[in-house]
Amino acid sequence: MSPHAPPLRGSLPPKGADPAWGSPAPDRQDAAALGLWLGVVGVVVFALTLPMTRLATGTAEAPQLSPWFVTWARAALAGSLAAVYLLATRSRLPTRAERGPLLLSLAGNVIGYPLLLGWALRHVTASHAAVIIALLPLATAAVAAWLLHQRARLGFWIFALLGSALVVAYSLIRAAQAGHGFGLEWADALLVGAVLAAALGYVGGAQVTSSMGAERVISWVCVMALPLTVPGALLTWPEQPIALSAWLALGYVGVFSMWAGFFAWFRGLALGGALRVSQTQLLQPFVSMLAAVPLLGESLDLITLGFALAVVATVFMGRHMATPAHAARP
Repeated sequence: MSPHAPPLRGSLPPKGADPAWGSPAPDRQDAAALGLWLGVVGVVVFALTLPMTRLATGTAEAPQLSPWFVTWARAALAGSLAAVYLLATRSRLPTRAERGPLLLSLAGNVIGYPLLLGWALRHVTASHAAVIIALLPLATAAVAAWLLHQRARLGFWIFALLGSALVVAYSLIRAAQAGHGFGLEWADALLVGAVLAAALGYVGGAQVTSSMGAERVISWVCVMALPLTVPGALLTWPEQPIALSAWLALGYVGVFSMWAGFFAWFRGLALGGALRVSQTQLLQPFVSMLAAVPLLGESLDLITLGFALAVVATVFMGRHMATPAHAARP
């Protein structure tokens, strides 16, 4: 799960105290600096999801854990931790109106995104996937405009189409380099599906963030999925020997990517300001690429780096155009 859910109102702590953490709030300048660093921590946590998922699943030539098992097991691990958190904080049950958005988040972020990502990463490198996953902020804004019936400005759609065209061009070039002719890789279709699934999930979760609190949203999503994820993990438990590195990678995506990373990310948005802290998301594809070098032995090439820079530029411009047209005026 990646940190692109639109931040909503109601997450700032009252002056002088932070009830979510039980400690006095620092002054505004220190809070802004702390929020920025927490945002960077969140981005790094989510950026490592790509290389860690590939490490857990292995490649088509040297498979490790199956993408199905990784999907179920990581969510089951996160759900177990989330249940302890919800009990410890005496969190209320979701209302009937909140369950629908939570189920949408469950379908997109617990099942759709990790499953499609896991299968794709068996066939493409983490650096390759980072270029396509970089479109997630624009996809989230587009899905929000569609589901919430908001009218985004024309400039946003222009940059969204430009970013999509860059991703298609990158996929075509990579397919030609691999000797597959002038066509799209099927793994890229899985990555596009992962982006759409995550965007739907983030919009669903964002709809109830103001009433439940961000940390409780992700915790309830993971807990609600337990009746599916625990049996799913047991039924798909690997029968062949698995490398220790794959198990450790699974632990990472279960504890941090699926759950704990959101605590740092949303707290950073609240303390440092959503507009300022959310810009750290632009670093995510590059952190993924850099992490893939020591973790997976991948190498950076100019084509991948160049397309990543171009896609991030469209995301940067598109995000500034994402404000609905009717909301752009004072």
